[in-house]
Amino acid sequence: DARQTARDLAKTDQYEIAMKLRKKVEMLFAHLKRILGLNRLRLRGPNGANDEFLLAATAQNLRKLAKLLPAPAALPKAP
Repeated sequence: DARQTARDLAKTDQYEIAMKLRKKVEMLFAHLKRILGLNRLRLRGPNGANDEFLLAATAQNLRKLAKLLPAPAALPKAP
């Protein structure tokens, strides 16, 4: 009965929306771990872990922001 209930829930529109949102979050965490090297928190305690995670998330957001902004035009060379 529980398996059938789970199968029925997986066919709903709310489930599809939840899976799309979950994928976005999971991809961000995967990027933090793989690209930014946040496999293990190095600072001790809850405050240290919070600070380290916030720094990593800030770096991730700055990388995303840099991709959104157009590249500056090249300056002409001085003679």
